[in-house]
Amino acid sequence: MININKALKNNRILKSLTGLSIEKFKELVPYFETILNEENGKRISNDKNRQRKAGGGSKATLENSEAKLFYILFYIKVYPTFDVAGFIFDVNRSQTNRWMHQLLPILEKALERRVVLPKRKIENVTEFMRLFPEVKDLFIDGTERRVERSSDSKQQRLDYSGKKKAHTKKNLILNDDKRRIILVTPTVKGSMHDKKIYDKYGLGDSIPNDVTQWVDTGFQGIQNEYDIDVQIPKKNTKKKKLTFEDKENNKTISGIRVINEHAIGGIKRMRAINDVYRNRKGNTSDKLMIVSAGIWNLFIA
Repeated sequence: MININKALKNNRILKSLTGLSIEKFKELVPYFETILNEENGKRISNDKNRQRKAGGGSKATLENSEAKLFYILFYIKVYPTFDVAGFIFDVNRSQTNRWMHQLLPILEKALERRVVLPKRKIENVTEFMRLFPEVKDLFIDGTERRVERSSDSKQQRLDYSGKKKAHTKKNLILNDDKRRIILVTPTVKGSMHDKKIYDKYGLGDSIPNDVTQWVDTGFQGIQNEYDIDVQIPKKNTKKKKLTFEDKENNKTISGIRVINEHAIGGIKRMRAINDVYRNRKGNTSDKLMIVSAGIWNLFIA
């Protein structure tokens, strides 16, 4: 059994195992514990066939909320197979699978209550101004993560990303100039273009025109379709070559947009996002993405 108490006393070790420092971990524990107790209370009250009182039975491997929070953060950060997780925590692999599905939604709610979980959609300009009145520069880019190839040929075509030459799932990430992620679009198939996702979730109509949007060439066309302030590199074409001034301007935009790469890199500190996605039960792909973004926001808060 892994020595959780030892990890909680070493900042370097805890960061490598959970993605959070001791301070941030302890800050999240009360939120996680509150949600955990609420969910347990609902489960107990709805269980009409209970044969023993709550707390009965054999001693739990994850004895308290700290241990449970450690496990789910450990799973997302290290992303072990359930066989490996079972060996480390000295339980059956099926138990580690159940823990993941039980604790991941609780962690998501805890991060939301801590107000570090990114939004999934913004309906209009008014809502954006209410939620993010201080944001004046917004950095937008797509991120892809590899998935196992489906046995269904139709699904293979949907997931195949020509850019990555692999089967992937994709999200758009929006962050401010402090690398805080403010919105993660729902997960879509890897073949969908960045601009199509931008259009699908109405980002052009929900961001104020006095907020500068910094994007790459994958969003070509938004500057003509929407009344927005956008900074986008110019593309070199056969008919119109880039001038020296265009190239210098592109370099400037790319240099400023590196903030977006840092934010996405912060999410991909979590191996569950960086490695090939292999979970098959439930919609854990989308949950792992939004939770990892919330962990990053808490890390830099």
